[in-house]
Amino acid sequence: MILTETHTTESLLSLLNGKTEVEALRLLAETFPGQVAFSTSLGYEDQVITDMILANGIDIRIFTLDTGRMFPETYLTLQKTNNRYDTKIEVMFPKNEAVEQLLTEKGPLSFYESIENRKECCFIRKVEPLNRALKGVKIWVTGIRAEQSPNRTDMQAIEWDGGHELFKYNPLLPWTFDQVKSYVKAHNVPYNPLHDKGFVSIGCAPCTRAIQEGEDFRAGRWWWEDESKKECGLHAK
Repeated sequence: MILTETHTTESLLSLLNGKTEVEALRLLAETFPGQVAFSTSLGYEDQVITDMILANGIDIRIFTLDTGRMFPETYLTLQKTNNRYDTKIEVMFPKNEAVEQLLTEKGPLSFYESIENRKECCFIRKVEPLNRALKGVKIWVTGIRAEQSPNRTDMQAIEWDGGHELFKYNPLLPWTFDQVKSYVKAHNVPYNPLHDKGFVSIGCAPCTRAIQEGEDFRAGRWWWEDESKKECGLHAK
């Protein structure tokens, strides 16, 4: 089913209305052939979407951002995922010149010193590689869930991302964390073993810790910063 009309958020929401996540992913892949990409962090949510795509043979490009500061368990999850689905997830790496300059001028732990430094590190290691990965993409699939942080509760399944000039599809937006874990268990999906150690949202090793019972979902990310600042810039509108 190929649509030739000019797409809007409303038209795409209408197109996907009543569809399951797998049906919606397949329909988007057919509607925008070769122009749909999924960015995976290899965390719980993203492993669910990876399974939906690969187990159902949906033609959606999958890539991950390797910041150079990932946990060993994250690399293990990448390898297990590639083996499980007989695939090769595309790996995007930051530009070495920018990383070399950052570490030379500010040292390896500058992100602890200020929010500005942390955002600079995030931009070099995550945002810039993402921008390269999204060139030519019309639909960016993400693993965002509404309950992950307060600023995501008013999002829609399909949104226009003006910064990247594309549509963002969030298939798991209304899902609860328990739903995600249940899917992983039911479908025997490979997952990051850090999830069994209290790590809920997993990013770079120096910037991620396990959370305690009762803590906010994002408490383990950039825990030394003000709660309102906890975004890296990947999903800025």
